[in-house]
Amino acid sequence: MAKKVQFSSKIGLIAATVGSAVGLGNIWRFPAEVQANGGSSFLLVYVLCVFILGIPVMLSEFALGRGGGSDAAGSFVKLGARKGWQAVGYLVILASYLILCFYTVVGGWTFEYMVQSITGHLYQPVAGVTDVKGMFTAHMNEFIADDWNPLINTYIMIGLTLAVLLGGVQKGIERVSNVLMPVLFTLLLAFCIVSLTLPEAQKGVEFFFKPDFSKISMSMILSALGQAFFSLSLGMGILITYASYFPKRANLTRTAFIVSILDLLVAVLMGIIIFPAVLSFGLENESFQGATLVFVTLPQVFNHMPGTQIWSALFFLLLLVATLTSIISIAEVSVKFLCDRFKMRRRNACFVVLMPLFLFSSICSLSMGSLSHIHIAGRNIFDFLDNLTSEYMLTIGAMATCIYMGWFAPKGLLIDELTNRGSMRSNLGPFFLFVIRWVAPVLIGIILFSNIFK
Repeated sequence: MAKKVQFSSKIGLIAATVGSAVGLGNIWRFPAEVQANGGSSFLLVYVLCVFILGIPVMLSEFALGRGGGSDAAGSFVKLGARKGWQAVGYLVILASYLILCFYTVVGGWTFEYMVQSITGHLYQPVAGVTDVKGMFTAHMNEFIADDWNPLINTYIMIGLTLAVLLGGVQKGIERVSNVLMPVLFTLLLAFCIVSLTLPEAQKGVEFFFKPDFSKISMSMILSALGQAFFSLSLGMGILITYASYFPKRANLTRTAFIVSILDLLVAVLMGIIIFPAVLSFGLENESFQGATLVFVTLPQVFNHMPGTQIWSALFFLLLLVATLTSIISIAEVSVKFLCDRFKMRRRNACFVVLMPLFLFSSICSLSMGSLSHIHIAGRNIFDFLDNLTSEYMLTIGAMATCIYMGWFAPKGLLIDELTNRGSMRSNLGPFFLFVIRWVAPVLIGIILFSNIFK
């Protein structure tokens, strides 16, 4: 019998799992949500949502993955679930692959901006454009709408992902995560130090940390719930897949708390970086939505700073690290599925998963340019896939997983996994089970309902 593949160390396990969670949700979606929802009051509610909803749902996926010991669909099979529940696994695998199709494109954009920061091209004037914001907007629109350059950079991201995944779980995913996660946190801390020394840093810190409870509303709570759900990579099959690599002795509760706190720390550090900076340079009225924050607003900040190209290149390196580790984890969901369900060799599975991306990601990239006239439900292909997966498929997958783990999984599975089959205590086990059974399905259902009817 082949030896079961596992992460080789506690540090590697944490680094890989944190790397899977940290991504665009922390870097650009979190600051946008904070700006749109009243600053520190949103941060406070978001922290509560991470601990009340995020950690229990994460534990349900951990328990399913390690208990089943297989891929996101195979774990249901190994635990004796009926075919209807196995469909939940297929749904999250499909969702993760659709996310992969456009996430690699965003990774390509990030790689290009890092290169343009190094060469200085990003900060060169644009003919006919006199204001700084217009210059960076023109740069972004010109690059994203181009057909060939984004494709080349997307292919570079696919190639990097393939190289890591071919190395396997320990020599590929774990080894790269052990290097890239310290790099990411080092860069974040360096940017925080710089941001806190800017002229109006105190105003930015107050906006981010001084709560205004009058700003708390039902819509803001729903936004915080959705952000907690999205930023922890719940419902993507990633946590189920990675948990199948956890040793039986790993403490799932401790792991969930560490991963959630570190993921939360990344989001908080991004707030410390962004809000003092934008207030210091009078950019507080800029749009923080999606790509505009990263590719237009922040370059304006760097343009005011000494050593513009250095700080710009380091920031896009930071974003590239976060994006790459997320892409690797998302792709691993499908690779694990092919290896377990079809007994495919890992090398072959990696090629089967990633080679089609040269076509599918190309379509997503071109949907921002020459294929922008093709719309699905009123959106281009890129935006349609983003909306379909983040607002519908992931929430359905996570809600169904909680219902299964709370009511239909083998009796005692969750508590058995949290206590490592009774070898350790888990005082919070009954609380987590209560949340997974009663609270999480309702709250996730409300998020799904609000997405459908907004």
